[in-house]
Amino acid sequence: MERVVIFPGSFDPFTRGHESIVKQALGLFDRVVVAIGYNTAKRGFLSVKARKALIEKVFENEPRVEVTTYTSLTGDEARRVGATAILRSVRNSIDFEYERTLDRANNHIYPELTTVLLVASADVEHISSTLVRELHAFNHSTESLLPAGIRLEEYLETK
Repeated sequence: MERVVIFPGSFDPFTRGHESIVKQALGLFDRVVVAIGYNTAKRGFLSVKARKALIEKVFENEPRVEVTTYTSLTGDEARRVGATAILRSVRNSIDFEYERTLDRANNHIYPELTTVLLVASADVEHISSTLVRELHAFNHSTESLLPAGIRLEEYLETK
């Protein structure tokens, strides 16, 4: 039986921290589905299409990584893609408490799904999508926070 995990998030934008978690998960699972959840009523920093393209570029040479988008509950999307686990990452105790609460709610609704928490490595634990957006807003370089070869400007929509 194929071991599939879903890694849900807004990924706005996808960072080196996210990439690190996916790479860790590839050592544990046969397939990692990076699932971009979004609210159709909200406009993100990057469009959903751009986020998907960025993540697909990062993993273009890794056939075990699939990128999808969804507007449903994560558990429903996990069932749709055949996942038996939900992958989440933690950087600190605040993240852990938040993820523990989500796990309890998901377990109540989707008892067949297991939440797997991976701890961010020290070299990327400070990175967040919020930090990337903030630095970009003030015209600071974000290159060191993004996966190698990713230039944020290539994914921003021109106004």
